[in-house]
Amino acid sequence: MTDDNRLLAGRYRIGEVIGRGGMANVYSGLDERLGRTVAIKLLRSSLASDPVFRTRFKQEAQAASRMAHPTIVRVYDAGEEMVREPGGFEGVVPFIVMEYVEGRLLKDIVKEGPLDSAEAIRITEGILTALEYSHRAGVVHRDIKPGNIMLTNSGQVKVMDFGIARAISDSAATVAQTTAILGTAQYFSPEQARGESVDARTDLYSTGVVLFELLTGQPPFRGDTPVAVAYQHVSEIPPVPSSINPAVSPAIDRVVLHALTKDRFQRFQSAAEFRADLLVAGAGKIPSRRPPVEDFQSSLFGAPPSLTAASESALSQIAGGEDYALRTQSRPPVVWIWAGIASVAVIILAIVFWIFTLQPVAIVPDLSVTVPSVSGQTFVSADSTLQQLGLVTQRQDSYDANVPKGNVISTDPKAGAVVQKGFLTRVSVSMGKQATSIPETAGQSTAAATTALTSLGLTVGTTTKENSASIAKDAVIRTDPPAGTAGLVGDAVNLIVSTGLVSVPDVTGQSLDGASSTLSALALSVRVVPDLGCKATGTTNIVASQSIAAGDAPQRSAIDIRYCNGR
Repeated sequence: MTDDNRLLAGRYRIGEVIGRGGMANVYSGLDERLGRTVAIKLLRSSLASDPVFRTRFKQEAQAASRMAHPTIVRVYDAGEEMVREPGGFEGVVPFIVMEYVEGRLLKDIVKEGPLDSAEAIRITEGILTALEYSHRAGVVHRDIKPGNIMLTNSGQVKVMDFGIARAISDSAATVAQTTAILGTAQYFSPEQARGESVDARTDLYSTGVVLFELLTGQPPFRGDTPVAVAYQHVSEIPPVPSSINPAVSPAIDRVVLHALTKDRFQRFQSAAEFRADLLVAGAGKIPSRRPPVEDFQSSLFGAPPSLTAASESALSQIAGGEDYALRTQSRPPVVWIWAGIASVAVIILAIVFWIFTLQPVAIVPDLSVTVPSVSGQTFVSADSTLQQLGLVTQRQDSYDANVPKGNVISTDPKAGAVVQKGFLTRVSVSMGKQATSIPETAGQSTAAATTALTSLGLTVGTTTKENSASIAKDAVIRTDPPAGTAGLVGDAVNLIVSTGLVSVPDVTGQSLDGASSTLSALALSVRVVPDLGCKATGTTNIVASQSIAAGDAPQRSAIDIRYCNGR
């Protein structure tokens, strides 16, 4: 069967293949009714005949159709199409029509190497925003991985393929029943690897794996087989991201390891909590541990066993169960009174003994420091200040037109950030203004000359008007300093611009040849005319008058020079 150019449901024209997956192929397409480009997912023909797979495919459409958020790929339509295979066999192929997204898969981006921490945090924040929305809608994705995340051409994060997602109300079905097609071992949570039921915290673990890969360029666990990788998720401690990429800060290390905690009750309990700690770590601060806030999670995860047991006990007492009888005695028995007195006495004696035997306890010093402001200081002074606080410094030189050479531009982390002693602090030191050369701009318009100067880091100073015989009006005659002169980034360059006029000299009394040459050199149109009204003085070929008086005149003007020809 050829899918290209086939029409589905009488309106969706199938185009070329743009993606292949374990369950389906994805094609570009055109909704001929609305005239918009769409993406069309078709179940593989080898699986379409299986009713179990077809049911799961329908569940994908139902779950994803509830998702309407900028960070989630929209689902527009779904249905089934009867197709005829080679040989005459007819079969049903389910399809889903989705939003068409122009961009790159995250798995292709991460193949190019680790991302900058700020970009990795921005992408992960987008994933967590999508998951927060889907979890509140009652849907767990179950297959968060770089292959299911796209970055649009504008940088927007788009989570797609909720085809493995199911409503949480149906989470009793374990992943062990569907491991043939669901999930990828490198991004499995421990509970997925053990074949247990999954919930929203499973997605948060997988997001932690994705964040680890964005920061280091590789997933935390690798092996020869999916089983070996799944075993590592269950039993082995993940490496610290900074042990692979030293540019990762300790604060981000802590967030990643918290997300990859084996016990789901000990890791992040919601996407909002994960995102909040990630943003704090991205600002250079170590997130503080805090108990999870009770919210919609109680409906996602169920009440903790201890709370359930306590509640049952309390309800039993309130209901007046057979094993709980109310005492009707108005005061406690005498034996109880004496037992209480004896217990209090023993406690008092123990406290007194403890006070007299108490040894001084060494106070653990606070190892956190606040990065001071050292901008504008010399590197030697700034380096001394930072090292006295226990920070490790690393110098990075760069050009800066506003900071004198040898002085500090900024630090990373920025001034005011709270970090641990021993934290690597990058100190950006100015190399002063960068050398450059004044470009040739003669004959260019003022706008073009300005662009040429600013592209080299130069600024435009004053603009002066001047007459020119050859340079067009409003074009640059020359610069000050002249073109080719060595300069520095940030220097001002003055422009001398043509007025479109030419300065006409006084040529009366000059010879015709000399006057004509002078005026022609100014690009004026010269015409020699005899003056019949004057009296000859005996001297010939001398200019007696000119049609344009000495002064400014438009470029390429026509000028008559007259000589005396009277008799």
